[in-house]
Amino acid sequence: MAYYDLREFISALEERGWLKRIRQSVDCELEITEITDRVSKMKGDKNVALLFENVKGFDIPVLMNAFGSMERMALALGVERVDDIAREIREILKLPYISLQNKLDLVKLIPTAKRAINFPKYIKSAPCKEVIIKDKPSLNKFPILKCWPKDAGRFITLPLVFTKNPHNGKRNVGMYRLQVFDEQTTGMHWHIHKNGAENYRAYRELGHERIEAAVAIGGDPAVTYAATAPLPRDIDEMIFAGFLRKKSVEMVKGETVDIEVPATAEIILEGYVDMSEFRVEGPFGDHTGYYSLADKYPVFHITCITHRKNPIYPATIVGKPPMEDCYLAKATERIFLPVLQMHLPEIVDINLPLAGVFHNCAVVSIKKSYPQQAKKVMHALWGMGQMMFTKMIIIVDAHVNVQDMDEVWWRVFNNIDARRDIVMVDGPLDVLDHSSPSPNWGTKVGIDATKTWPAEGHAREWPEEISMSEDIRKIVNAKWKELGLE
Repeated sequence: MAYYDLREFISALEERGWLKRIRQSVDCELEITEITDRVSKMKGDKNVALLFENVKGFDIPVLMNAFGSMERMALALGVERVDDIAREIREILKLPYISLQNKLDLVKLIPTAKRAINFPKYIKSAPCKEVIIKDKPSLNKFPILKCWPKDAGRFITLPLVFTKNPHNGKRNVGMYRLQVFDEQTTGMHWHIHKNGAENYRAYRELGHERIEAAVAIGGDPAVTYAATAPLPRDIDEMIFAGFLRKKSVEMVKGETVDIEVPATAEIILEGYVDMSEFRVEGPFGDHTGYYSLADKYPVFHITCITHRKNPIYPATIVGKPPMEDCYLAKATERIFLPVLQMHLPEIVDINLPLAGVFHNCAVVSIKKSYPQQAKKVMHALWGMGQMMFTKMIIIVDAHVNVQDMDEVWWRVFNNIDARRDIVMVDGPLDVLDHSSPSPNWGTKVGIDATKTWPAEGHAREWPEEISMSEDIRKIVNAKWKELGLE
């Protein structure tokens, strides 16, 4: 299902009772964060999206926690369960080579592959341009949040930042926070590993004085999610969004920049980043649960603001998990599992625990068929895209439920010999990692918690796991209701 815009998604949330309208007066400095943080950590039906309709000093409502559960993530992406997207990707990846033996399978799969490709559609006029402000555009009209007490100021936290690769003109869309410095300038928090930063460096190396950029706020949910997805460089996020929404993303060219933006976005900021200008950005209460430290970053200068009439300002907060960003990350875990399995077919499942804040821990189950295979998988994962940041990789056998961390830790605590089964390597770490002695790199650990084979140097007998016989389980299952123990 394709949502036309953010507003249609809000209506879908409200129809299901998954959105609460807050009509009491609230402050966008800290107060919205405290309310949203409490709600995001509630269980069941109490964890809802929030639409703050009466923000002090502003006539623009603020949408929070819209992606804050797996049910809402599935709704945002138009599926019953997020795993449904993974199944579709798995079918596309099965597209076979052409031969007489498999030509019938090929014929069946080609329509699936064709439906997956929805190129952006370019239009001349769009809702995001209902209001155009070129003369003294100001961020002060928007209820931009100060999230945490020691934040350096107000931050735009759900921006889709559009830039182009100067070598081939391909667009990149990433989500990089923007600290508001004044009415017309913000920080541009480009981590060195991100594709937006690569485009910035490429322009600088070519001798350009600036790089154009556009920021979309409040696109339809598939477009917003696509900006967070770990796609390879120069893979168009808007094509990926078209795959997710089963319909092309409508795009319109900016007023002052040579960049196309989502036509139904609520707000568009157009401008440029000067190659010679840096300002101190941060600190900022980040998704690690700690404040990321202040550092110098490039500056985004706003040349034009366009927005819809009566715009809605969507934002997110990050901090100690669980929070809304955790569910965006869990969606990525499920959606991109087939891609990992294409490269490493022995992988059965993967869990990025919420407490691991995406990049600090991965638990992987594998079908083990030869000695030291767990260590091979660790090193392969550390060599794949953003998996390079993973500080701890735990490998377990195929039958282990990686989503049950109690079971995982039971395996780790009981199965490992520290000298034999723990691997330590140096390599890149996420920019936000504060624990390593040096920024951006440090030591990572792999733990092989699979059953150790004699061929791996374990000559002792490995004990059998305790489990009840299946016939007794069936007898007790039949009696369970009458026992009155539920």
